[in-house]
Amino acid sequence: MSAASANPVPSAPPSYEEATGINVNYPHPYPVPGPGQKPDGKGTNLPPHVGQPPPANNPPITVQTVYVQQPVMFYDRPVQMVCPSCNQVIVTRLSYDSGALTWLSCGGLCLLGCIAGCCLIPFCIDALKDVDHTCPKCSALVGSYKRL
Repeated sequence: MSAASANPVPSAPPSYEEATGINVNYPHPYPVPGPGQKPDGKGTNLPPHVGQPPPANNPPITVQTVYVQQPVMFYDRPVQMVCPSCNQVIVTRLSYDSGALTWLSCGGLCLLGCIAGCCLIPFCIDALKDVDHTCPKCSALVGSYKRL
């Protein structure tokens, strides 16, 4: 019998609030529904809109439509776009101008020994020149493509 008295009878385990340290008297971080309300908030009665006059004969609302154009990427090919100058749908006209790549190619050929006029060949090749995109209707410059 002494063995039975040495081991005390275990009591009930602590409650959840006691084990986690949650203060039962602390207010809830979210509103607790009252009696007659559903927990999802659908039973709430919203107050009427006091102080707002009923809708009257208001003037019609004017609506402005704004079209946002995506930025156009210019390369060495014609581009279909809306000209910002004349607002027409166009396919750009290309013109080629000597740029940094043209001059560097000429200088590189000079360093290789092409001095007898062969160093001027890059000025005849459109693939080495910068490209300007112009509007065929109003001749406005709409963009450029620089090789370097």
